[in-house]
Order: sequence, then structure tokens, then C-alpha cells
Amino acid sequence: MTRIMYIIIVVAFLDTFIQLPIITPYSLELGASYLLTGAIVAVYSFTNMIGNVVGGHWIDRFGRKKMLFIGIVTVFIALLFYPLAQNGVQLFFARFFHGLAGGILIPAAFAYIGDQSTGKSRGKTMAFTGASIGIAAIVGPAIGGVMAARASIESVFLLVAGLFFVTAFVVFFFVKESFVTTERGKFTFTEFIPLIKHPLIILSSLAAFSLMISNGTLAFALPLNVEVMGRTTETTGMLLSTFGIVALIVFLTPINVIYDRFSAVNLIALGLSLIGIAMIALSFLTTFSSNLLAMIVYGLGFSFIFPSMNKLIADASSKVDRGKAYGIFYAFFSLGVVAGSSVSGWFAQIMGLPFLVCAIIMFVSVGIILFIAKKISGSAV
Repeated sequence: MTRIMYIIIVVAFLDTFIQLPIITPYSLELGASYLLTGAIVAVYSFTNMIGNVVGGHWIDRFGRKKMLFIGIVTVFIALLFYPLAQNGVQLFFARFFHGLAGGILIPAAFAYIGDQSTGKSRGKTMAFTGASIGIAAIVGPAIGGVMAARASIESVFLLVAGLFFVTAFVVFFFVKESFVTTERGKFTFTEFIPLIKHPLIILSSLAAFSLMISNGTLAFALPLNVEVMGRTTETTGMLLSTFGIVALIVFLTPINVIYDRFSAVNLIALGLSLIGIAMIALSFLTTFSSNLLAMIVYGLGFSFIFPSMNKLIADASSKVDRGKAYGIFYAFFSLGVVAGSSVSGWFAQIMGLPFLVCAIIMFVSVGIILFIAKKISGSAV
């Protein structure tokens, strides 16, 4: 059953990554201004946060399978509106509702996997979810770029819609419910308060936010390094793929035993430190070989962090509140996506040092995470 969920996660994240090379040109093609284009790109992650939180409540109320199915069907419908958009405003609203639907889908999938996994093997299970996302991150932009160039941008959206249509049938017929409560009630933020205060959820959410800040910084500033090298966007794609490949090697080989043998908190702290080191290298070195090495280090850091923080969320929650826990966690994930490019762009404009500022954020996050971990261990004594 969990293997089916890995496929669903690949499809869910492929939906996001396949649009990276095409959403900006498609917006401009429809006549959107640069300001509206920026809003079209950002609104998905913004409404994704809302979907994460509200969806987390529904996942615990109505069950993982039901909300997973609803999320998939709603994303399918939203994707059909992309090729029908006649102007930037219509595309904006398609992205708006797409983000809400995607915000329900991802926490439902991870809550389901959290229910199915056990403490002893949970780290390895989360490594496979990381591998699923890594596959989508590597394959998605390539498929989107090639299809848009050789066929049309509209065909990319129709392809993904077709994948979601098939996935909806798979969920309906082959996925069994892992948990549903008989309680029914209106949405209320008060039920999130104990989770928001939970030290492990705070720690994991901070790690997710920091990780996506670094990802946004890469998306914004790495092309600038490549431009200094006098190389093309092909080099940018190669460098970004490098970190995904390195992470996949860790996720899918026997190395993944580290997630069950070592402390998740220590792996997160080590991972963020490695990303900080990679950012320092990218800030001061602009040769291809140095940037390639920095991306290998970044990939190692990413591989240590992602399964570890997902494992902590599963450990910190029970079946009763796991949907809400993952909703909070992925809301911080989405917030990091929104903030990453904005923060790096702002510091690039003011100081010209986006990578260095990102490195500082990484090391500050490590300090806060270790402080929280020390408080947890101290209170447990």
C-alpha cells in the first residue's frame, strides 16, 4: 500500500516541478504584466499554505483516503482550466484554486504514510518519500521544457491532468483508509495550538522553512553565477539536477539506514550546516567546478534533512492529529517557497550577497534547532 503512495507523491510533486520552466513564459504569452506574472507564480504557494492548514483539519476529520481523493480530483479539474485561460487574470485564478487543492493533497499523502510506517523503519520509509520527490524534481522540469518546446505549453497541463485522472482511479479502487475519526465539527484554530507548541513540530517546521529558503535562493541566484561563468541555462539545469541526483543516491542506497540509526535532530543540524557551507562556496566561488562541488554538498545536506524532519512529524503526532501536524509542517514548507526567492532578491538588490545571507540564515537555524533539542532533552530528564 505504501508503494502506491510513493507513486502518488511522484505525481503530486511532478505537478509542481513540471511547471517551473513554463509558468512564467505562459503568463507572458497570455499578456500578463511582469507584476501579474510574479503574482501568478507566487499565488500557488500562498494558497497552498491555506490548503495545508485547513486540509490538515479535514484529513483528521474525514479520513486520509477521502481527502486524498478529493485533492487529486480537484487538482485534475484545476489543471483543465490552464489551457482554457485567455488572459493573465484567468490564469491567476486557476493557480489560486490549484494551490488550495494541492495543499490538501500533500499532507493527506504524508499522514497516510505516517500511519502505515512504524518507529523502527520510519526513517527509511521517509527516505523513499524523499526519493519520490527527488525523481519528480529531476524529471519534471525536463519534461515540461521539452513538451513546451516541441508541442505546446497547453499540452504539458493536459499531460499532468491525465496523470491525475489515472491516479484518482488508483486511489479510489486500491487505497484503503488508514484512519478516520467519527467526530464531526467546524474548523477551529484552537485544535492546532497544542501541535504548534510541540517542540518537535516547531523544530521540523523551522527546518522545512530554512530548507525552502535555501531552495528559493538557489532558484534566484544560481543563474546569476552561471551568467558570470559565461555559460547558458543548460548549465543551471545541470547544477540543479546534481543536488537531486546526490540526494537520490542517499535515499535509495543502503546509506539510507542512517535515518533509523542516528538522531533525526542531529541529521537535520548537520544537513543545514552543509547547506550553509555550500552557500558560502557559491557566494565566493564562481567557477563551474566549485559550483558543482557546492551542489554536491548541498545535495548531501538536503538528503539528511528531508526524511529526518518528516520522521519527526510522524513521531510527534498520533493518528488523531497527524493530518493537522503535516498541515502545519507543509504550511511552513510553502511559506519558505514564498519567502525564499523574495528574501534572496531583496538582499541581492541591497547587498548583492544572497548566498551569504542564506548561509547566515542556515547557521542561525542550526543554533535554534540545537537549542530546542537541548530543551527537549533537559525536560525529559
